Amino acid sequence: MRFKRDRTGVISAYVVGFFFLIGLLAPLISKLYGKDPYTVYADERPDLFDSAGVPVQPNGGISGEFWFGLEPGNGYDVFTKLIYGIRTSLMISVAVTVAVVVTGILLGVTAGYIGGKTDYFIGRVIDFLLAFPAQLFFIASMPVVVSLFVSPRDETPTYVRVVALIIVQWFLGWMGLGRILRGTALALREREFIEAAKVSGASPWRIIRKEILPNIVTPLLVQSTYLLPGFVTAEAGLSFLGVGIVEPTPDWGQMFSKASTELVMQNDITYMFFPGISMIIFVVAFNLLGDSVRDAFDPKTAR
Repeated sequence: MRFKRDRTGVISAYVVGFFFLIGLLAPLISKLYGKDPYTVYADERPDLFDSAGVPVQPNGGISGEFWFGLEPGNGYDVFTKLIYGIRTSLMISVAVTVAVVVTGILLGVTAGYIGGKTDYFIGRVIDFLLAFPAQLFFIASMPVVVSLFVSPRDETPTYVRVVALIIVQWFLGWMGLGRILRGTALALREREFIEAAKVSGASPWRIIRKEILPNIVTPLLVQSTYLLPGFVTAEAGLSFLGVGIVEPTPDWGQMFSKASTELVMQNDITYMFFPGISMIIFVVAFNLLGDSVRDAFDPKTAR
């Protein structure tokens, strides 16, 4: 009820839902639109481009046929590349978020409830991993993780890059949530209902599953709404730097990388508009959604 009264939160939820719907229905939208993100229009229809590979029509060739124009160089359709890029980025980020949440629950709650040597060991692991510079680790470790699956002499399949992105981001992404859930579990284990469950003979696993987990839903849900947009921007950053998803697979960050090239910057400045505005809207909406979810579950923090 409190969330429904928060107009900002409701609008943000609709915006976020719209992006996920676009990603989910990207193949259907592409089919109805009549184009795909893999056709190289510079080869298929060279009359649309000049000798430098730049669309002849102004604003990147935006028209009724190509809604968001054509990409300079290869001539990919920008609209379908964007919706498939959103699909790729959200798929990877959701997978990372799920892996981080599961790991945070398993290790954070276990450390907080059991305590003792278990808590000490998990706590030191968290402290050690938090000392890593995350972005530099992502950049440096991506080629290493990819080489575990594919020989450097062979072309790397897209699914290998996707798996590597998920593994790398998960490895240094769960500690913050794990620490929060550890603190919550530490506070809960001293409560009367936990003591009552112990007296009744319930096993630690049953207490964690039946008593503690239902009481960490609020911080878990709130933190998840902050984690996912962070992983979206991190994944886009890796693709922008060339260590994430590469062409011809569409990706949000890859579009930013293309937009930063000299060919695009000098000849089609509007190309940056579509991926840039869409990512800003998504990240802002998701962060506002996280604030609204937090306020709805804890009215004391409401502004």
